[in-house]
Amino acid sequence: MMVNLKQFFDATNPSKTLFAEESELDQKYYIDFSSVRGGQIIEDLRDNITLWSPEQPTCQLFTGHIGCGKSTELLRLKAELEREGFHVVYFESSKDLEMGDVDVGDILLAIAKRVSESLDRLTLEEPKRLKSILQGAAKLLQTEINLVEIGGTVGPAQITANQEGVTVVAMGIAKITAKVKASPDLRSKLRGYLEPQTNGIIEAINKELLEPAIAKLKQQGKKGLVAIVDSLDRVDSTTKPWGRPQQEYLFVDRGEQL
Repeated sequence: MMVNLKQFFDATNPSKTLFAEESELDQKYYIDFSSVRGGQIIEDLRDNITLWSPEQPTCQLFTGHIGCGKSTELLRLKAELEREGFHVVYFESSKDLEMGDVDVGDILLAIAKRVSESLDRLTLEEPKRLKSILQGAAKLLQTEINLVEIGGTVGPAQITANQEGVTVVAMGIAKITAKVKASPDLRSKLRGYLEPQTNGIIEAINKELLEPAIAKLKQQGKKGLVAIVDSLDRVDSTTKPWGRPQQEYLFVDRGEQL
């Protein structure tokens, strides 16, 4: 029997994420490695959210070497949580972040952006504090960023002109982060502004975005909101200017804020 090498490679490519819950073909390729991974890890993650702490926020870190199937398993988790009645926001962080230079504030804004985008059909009160932070960032960078792009008007104070609620938060974050992603100098300037406000940003995201969204989602019959941030293992093994490896800085030094 002749082997189709291309088909064989496509089927066994470790960099390919399997959508085992959605694709019949991917289901055929999926292998359950729970017996060698120490147990039903995805089921444990799901139970921590749905069974043990359904009314309390949880934060769980799912690790493993690149290519071992984390994304495939996280997509299984997403599907199982959705079947349980949760609103799930899944995204690959590498699409929003410059993986060679990541700070905790970048991750927080990426989460806020993706969650806001997923809630565009919900009517929430204006997140004033979060918008104020974005306006300050836009004003700080106004010599480098064309503010006409943010909010569709002429300046940072008009960031909310054409959109309301969470939609403009997503738009504002997207415009700002897109501009600074390719520029180390702009990233440094933005972080200098955001870093002293990290705890305030966390509080604003929680109080003005996540908690109101969860309340609205429950009114619609959902059980809660879950954000799955994938690909953070792909941050580069660079060293911060003060000598700390990037992974240790993010997951150890700033682990509590994450």
